[in-house]
Amino acid sequence: MAKKVVATLQTGSGKNHTKVIKMVKSPKSGAYTFKEEIVHNDNVQSWFTKN
Repeated sequence: MAKKVVATLQTGSGKNHTKVIKMVKSPKSGAYTFKEEIVHNDNVQSWFTKN
């Protein structure tokens, strides 16, 4: 999947986007999960505060 995402972002304005990863702790089990998303560079800080 990563190759497909990278190939898609390289065509056009891919440098305007960033892949963000956030580690979230589950309240039930205490295990950590990861949230991944590709967002525009202007929205990176708001994504971390929102999620």
